[in-house]
Amino acid sequence: MGSTTPTAGVIGLGDIGRGVAGALARAGIGLTVCDIRAEATEPFADTARIAEGPADLAGTSDVIVVAVVNDAQVLSVLDGDAGALAGAKPGSAVVVVSTVSPDTVRTVAELAAARGVDVLDCGVSGGTVASAEGTLVSMLGGDEDVIDRVRPVLDAFSSLVVRMGPLGAGLQAKLARNLVQYASWLAAYEAQTLAEAAGIDLLKLAEVIRESDKWIGGSSRLMFRPTVAPVTADDPQLVVDALQAGAGLAHKDLQAALSLGERLGVSLPLAAMTEARVDAVFMLAPDPMGGAGTATSTGGAP
Repeated sequence: MGSTTPTAGVIGLGDIGRGVAGALARAGIGLTVCDIRAEATEPFADTARIAEGPADLAGTSDVIVVAVVNDAQVLSVLDGDAGALAGAKPGSAVVVVSTVSPDTVRTVAELAAARGVDVLDCGVSGGTVASAEGTLVSMLGGDEDVIDRVRPVLDAFSSLVVRMGPLGAGLQAKLARNLVQYASWLAAYEAQTLAEAAGIDLLKLAEVIRESDKWIGGSSRLMFRPTVAPVTADDPQLVVDALQAGAGLAHKDLQAALSLGERLGVSLPLAAMTEARVDAVFMLAPDPMGGAGTATSTGGAP
């Protein structure tokens, strides 16, 4: 690619791809777009070259961003005589932002390597709004030097770019990040069932939670160690003391919520499971359900 700003192509102009392409166009990056739907490419008529297909797009793109829906579509737009790899230039790179399996990414990498093309997997977070604003959080898997080469393209549509590890790590990190989101929504649902049964206005509860989260912090509050294994004598005592105090408070509050649920006839399975695993959550003991902390534990709390 040299020292000049790389050109880019975006295959797939759905909610994410459309935003990525728009951000690249606003950044002044030479852009080619491709989608099987003519109505999807029309908004880019004045800001990008409209390719006839993936292979045509690849011929003028240093960085090929794939933003289609699933594994089958990723392989379809990249492989074969009409696929992007057929027209890709040696030294170019494919960035897969579609949420697909690591096996699919490895298959793509094998196909690309035969043509001298590099591959990165790029899990993105932030959804449609962040995509439209060019502020996606991008989690990369692949060689660091390749990430550096395509960095101008990544920076154009991202507010944060982090290399998570080797090929496949970006998408695996996205799955972990999404687990936090969906599990927190389940917690919010269960909390609402309890509050509703107690006659609490759910909209007022939501207002209180949003405001208090500013001070309490979100789900990442306890994500400050490089492992979830139980703390050891090597951990600062102040940290251990804080975790023990937090766990004690969590046990008390969860037991109170479970007691209220029992009195109101509301089933709270997530609360019960959380109470049983609090010491593991606060990294004070192995997970009773056999989580990763059990396998990597080097000792209990001092």
